[in-house]
Amino acid sequence: MKRAAFLDRDGTLIDDPGYLGDPAQVELLPGVAAALRQLAELGVLRVVITNQSGIGRGMLTEAQVHAVHDEIDRQLASVGASIDAWHFCPHPPDARCDCRKPGTALHRAAAAHFGIEPEHSWCIGDRISDVTAVGDLGGRAILVRTGDGAKHAEAAIAAGIPVVSDLAAAADFIRVAGAP
Repeated sequence: MKRAAFLDRDGTLIDDPGYLGDPAQVELLPGVAAALRQLAELGVLRVVITNQSGIGRGMLTEAQVHAVHDEIDRQLASVGASIDAWHFCPHPPDARCDCRKPGTALHRAAAAHFGIEPEHSWCIGDRISDVTAVGDLGGRAILVRTGDGAKHAEAAIAAGIPVVSDLAAAADFIRVAGAP
């Protein structure tokens, strides 16, 4: 069984300054590297699914988004952690595409590429839109309180979605809970 943690980027893995296009501004959140290492030890693929509407709004280029991802990869590698795949939606919210979260096109593309069983996987993020994709995929969701998580905690709890302090707590939750 191949399972994944479909991870949000901004506010979950890194600090979210808004429309991040400068790799020099990348700042990993505390505990992220250890959480990613723990997920890897559990045999959970780490797949980032991120909305990057700044591209569609003309505020960022795809090259800038790739440069930010390269910097995140560099910082993680320096502490023995990694991401298995990066997927991003470049469209603004009004595009109504299937790849923008809570749409599942990017999750499904990653699942097809890696042979992931979404029903045995997790969606983790700091916004309700990051984690509600799980309803169409099967599997389970976890909301983290980092980034915008505190603003979305009440909605997550009302939807029966566990809320934890950060990605390290989410990795611990997965370790204890096992596969959905």
